[in-house]
Amino acid sequence: MSNSSNLIAAVDIGTTKIVVVVGNAEPNGKINIIGVEKVPSTGVKRGVVLNIDQTVSAIKDVISIIENKYELTLSDIYVGIAGQHIRSCQNKGYKYIDNNHEITQLDVDSLFHENYKIPLNPGENILHVIAQDYVVDNEPGVRNPIGMSCRKLEANYHIVIGRKASVNNIEKCINRVGLKINDIILEPIASATAVLTEEEKEAGVVLVDIGGGTTDVAVYVDGLIRHTAVIPLGGQVVTSDIKEGCAVLLKQAEALKVQYGSALGDQEREDMVVTIPGIEGWESKEISFKSLAYIIQARMEEIIDYVIQQIEISGMYDKLGAGIVITGGGSLLKNLSHLVKYRTGLEVRVGLPNKFIQNQTDDFAKIPMYSTSIGILLSAVENPVKQVVEQELFPDIEVEQKPITTAPRREKKKREKIETTGSLFGTLKNQIAGIFDEKDMEM
Repeated sequence: MSNSSNLIAAVDIGTTKIVVVVGNAEPNGKINIIGVEKVPSTGVKRGVVLNIDQTVSAIKDVISIIENKYELTLSDIYVGIAGQHIRSCQNKGYKYIDNNHEITQLDVDSLFHENYKIPLNPGENILHVIAQDYVVDNEPGVRNPIGMSCRKLEANYHIVIGRKASVNNIEKCINRVGLKINDIILEPIASATAVLTEEEKEAGVVLVDIGGGTTDVAVYVDGLIRHTAVIPLGGQVVTSDIKEGCAVLLKQAEALKVQYGSALGDQEREDMVVTIPGIEGWESKEISFKSLAYIIQARMEEIIDYVIQQIEISGMYDKLGAGIVITGGGSLLKNLSHLVKYRTGLEVRVGLPNKFIQNQTDDFAKIPMYSTSIGILLSAVENPVKQVVEQELFPDIEVEQKPITTAPRREKKKREKIETTGSLFGTLKNQIAGIFDEKDMEM
């Protein structure tokens, strides 16, 4: 991981920025953030890497900054993934248990890995398989079936699917920097880990992370994730609309959005204007706050409508007792919470990534734009990478070797037998060779 074995590093490869977070887990279950650094991202569009060289250069820069500033040496990291290629589905599996036998971890694991065999579209890859709940002999709602006796074990899974080429491009970028990927984590799940409470997940909540290139959606009901999606629209399309609608430069449009933008045109005064200096040979122009707000509102309503569509696809609209939690850089837009509440009819709050942060006095814990990167770090702590133990081809042999005291003795006998056999063939070989040698001498 780094020169300190307990450190964890996470990288958020976003459309507008690349963020690296380094921290370690505290005994109280919280995370102590060592450092957070970011650089502009130029090789990513809508969450997908389109220029390998530019992305590699940006990752190198931010890794170099954080290593030099905090005197670290990173070797392996956790990475987030998003993009319009991401989709999710539900899957069910079942397994029959031998009579009078308890459900073991091996049974649960084998049922889990069967999900990786479901048919996919060409070029797709399974990113996450998340167990939701189990049905033990037609008894639903079991969270942990291990140790229970039953005849038939069923399970419900949430499966996240992405494009294999996009995953390979991320891996290629990280490998070219000289780092190893421990795991790739879906960004909506990471953001939810950083900003949602267990009570909200239990009551029913939608996480909406509005980034620069995409808007991530995650739906939780009864404490379980029910739906995930990535909408290919974010803050950049709002900036582009301002650029076209106000006839200004892209950097001026971004400044207008951040400093004077609002998501509700009716709430702004028409007599309030901002003056944009003209470029060479052009006069400066005045833009009213109300006109600017109406441009932003139109695009944000489109994004919210896509979010509503995803909630309807999940079938959980009537079960969202905790409403919607918005986060990400786009959530800082003025009056956005009111617009979301008006369009959806649900309660809305802005989520900050400070739920499990030990050092909350730092500014990054109060900024929604770091929700994804801090969430990747938290996901890495909650679900560390572990090697998969697969079932042996001949389990009956394992049963015969169950007595621990006889295992070393049996192995020793096998080795002796092999050595004796080898010696026997070696002796015959020497004897045969000697026979031919004698004949040669006689001749």
